[in-house]
Amino acid sequence: MDKATSVKPAKPEKHAKAEHAAVPKAQKAPKTSSRPQTRKARLRMSRIDPWSVMKTSFLLSIAFGIVTWVAVFIVWSAIGAAGVFDNINNTVTEVLGTPAAEPFRIENYINTGKVMGFTTLLACADVLIITALATLGSFLYNIAATLLGGLEVTLASED
Repeated sequence: MDKATSVKPAKPEKHAKAEHAAVPKAQKAPKTSSRPQTRKARLRMSRIDPWSVMKTSFLLSIAFGIVTWVAVFIVWSAIGAAGVFDNINNTVTEVLGTPAAEPFRIENYINTGKVMGFTTLLACADVLIITALATLGSFLYNIAATLLGGLEVTLASED
């Protein structure tokens, strides 16, 4: 056993010298190109899970409903602050020409509570409709992808 460990084979020495000599060449100057390297991956979307689409579209439609409600509130407040309702009241009073009667007030017919209530109702209906349409769309996509193979997406990354 001692003789076997003390014997050195000739081929690994040559190989070790070749590796040692190759290291400085690689360290000298790495090649640089003028354009960056682009890695690409081609993926095919053959199926979309309807349950995932339903959950995602439900959350996004709730966010859309909240944004709609806030936007209507801001616009309604801006209209009120600009004095649009007072101008409407004055215009209607001048057109009707009845100063002795009770003055016309648009706020009796359209007020913030009614507008925001209608907006809330509309936002709730939108949540249901958007969720149902997105889920139905995922089912239709799966049927079409079965027949046609689905969409092919190419992802690229520049290094």
